[in-house]
Amino acid sequence: MDNSRLKNILTDFRFWILFFFLIRLIGITNAPLELSHNWRQSLTNMIARNFLEYDANLLYPRIDMAGEKTGIIGSELPFFNYLIYLVSSIFDYSHWSGRLINLIVSSLGLYYFYKLIAKLFNPKVAFNALIVLTVSIWFAFSRKIMPDTFSVALVIIGLYHAYEYLDRGKRWSLLGFFTFCTLGILCKIPALSLFSILAVPIFIKKIPIQRKVVLYLTGTLSFGMVCLWYFYWVPHLVETYKYPLYFPRGLSEGITEILGLIPELLEKFYFSSLTSYLSLVFCIVGLFLYCRKENRLYNLGLAIVSLVFVLFIIKTGEIFPLHNYYVIPFTPVMAVLAGYGIAKVGNKFQYLILLAICVEAIANQQHDFFLRDDQLYKLKLEGLTEQFVSEGELIVINGGRSPQAMYFAHQKGWSVKNEELAQAGYLERLLGLGAKYLILDLSSTDRQYSEYKELYRDEHYVIYDLKK
Repeated sequence: MDNSRLKNILTDFRFWILFFFLIRLIGITNAPLELSHNWRQSLTNMIARNFLEYDANLLYPRIDMAGEKTGIIGSELPFFNYLIYLVSSIFDYSHWSGRLINLIVSSLGLYYFYKLIAKLFNPKVAFNALIVLTVSIWFAFSRKIMPDTFSVALVIIGLYHAYEYLDRGKRWSLLGFFTFCTLGILCKIPALSLFSILAVPIFIKKIPIQRKVVLYLTGTLSFGMVCLWYFYWVPHLVETYKYPLYFPRGLSEGITEILGLIPELLEKFYFSSLTSYLSLVFCIVGLFLYCRKENRLYNLGLAIVSLVFVLFIIKTGEIFPLHNYYVIPFTPVMAVLAGYGIAKVGNKFQYLILLAICVEAIANQQHDFFLRDDQLYKLKLEGLTEQFVSEGELIVINGGRSPQAMYFAHQKGWSVKNEELAQAGYLERLLGLGAKYLILDLSSTDRQYSEYKELYRDEHYVIYDLKK
């Protein structure tokens, strides 16, 4: 292979999307046992598994840890979960299929991200931004069983089709815009911040008025469907079945919570988002240079997206500063700014800078690809419940507020904190609601319940029969 051909391959954005796709296949078959974010991945799988085993109705996502309740939960549209269900209905259920689904869709999102930025700026900025985004927080979360990069990827694909419709008037592009943006925002409403960039085309005179009108009517329909789900259907599910997934704050409440967590909030932007301080430096440089551009429409777009994202931060309150993945919808914006800053350095150092960013960012995330041996014991829990728990009976397990323990138990009931179990009368109250078995993870408690019959004990678990 001659040098010119090798150079063409190494500067082809598609090569790098495939390259990083293959790297992220490391540990792709891992169960959701990572120490970070295992709860959200377990919940995603739990809903998908219930589609497979109970009811495949997309409108009624169902969890296992709602005690005596039905388990139907008010959540985002479980489209990602439903894809896991569809794959599982063909290939049998596995703990990890959601990882691969997310990785495929998130990689497609990177492809359209490059194409969109190349049209808005130029291929050099797009290439830089693509590499920065790929190794950012996107690198780890695009292979987690979570809808965050999944939803943003869908919106990016939709925005590319919106650009194509405005530029060329293709009706198929209009359909792509509506489908991907609607699904993306329904899967995770924070992706709405990127959708808000569509406020800019109204000021672009060269776009035919008819195309603007059609795009905005389509966008209004898309937004209307999002509102219907989040502001009508989700409240209906919560009111009817009494189990919410999230608790949005009012503006004053959100601001008050955030003011007490300013260091944690800032960390989400100066490290969690790009996972590289070198990327952050070029993001700041890019922001400074970007804001000096004479093209006011670019600045307007940045301001609109930023404002909508700030409103989202306030509405989530303390949740945003305490969870790093909530910054994912804004990460593509920061990647573009970093890519813009790197492009101003010149060709001589461009690839060295990108290489350094890749090394730093991946080094900061490599631990997420491997499971600790001390977590693998949880995989045997389902076998134990199959052996000792009667079918259809409710259990109590000391898994805290995380659904992970209940997910691996593959039963229904209550996941509670050790402090709650220690309270007088607490377990008896659950008995009154139908609890039949108590399972203790001994890694977090040594409390004994000798008043109940012990069915099983090993170094990790003890199972009690609560039926007298």
